[in-house]
Amino acid sequence: QVQLVESGGGLVQPGGSLRLSCEASGRTFASYRMAWFRQAPGKEREFVASISWNAGSTYYADAVKGRFTISRDNAKNTVYLQMNSLKPDDTAVYYCAAKRETVPGNFNYWGQGTQVTVSS
Repeated sequence: QVQLVESGGGLVQPGGSLRLSCEASGRTFASYRMAWFRQAPGKEREFVASISWNAGSTYYADAVKGRFTISRDNAKNTVYLQMNSLKPDDTAVYYCAAKRETVPGNFNYWGQGTQVTVSS
């Protein structure tokens, strides 16, 4: 079992940057694939980015490619999402998610979410 706590959300102007963090409990963080999802008002939750257990592979949604970067520090049990060139369409609650790297299926551990608002 792993518990996830996000931080780093807030209000930022268009074109600005934010870095989200997600700290995981437990001693097996390195065995989990990690991801970020987001949910905007009135919309379904959508995939943003994921990173493998050893950071050997990363994946991004087309909407954020070239602007967002996912990374992890297994020594700190933390995954990050660096968000640059933010747009109003990036406004959403951002959720951290985890799943065992070797277990097929969907992400099954979720944080409580952190609000990101992009507005002038």
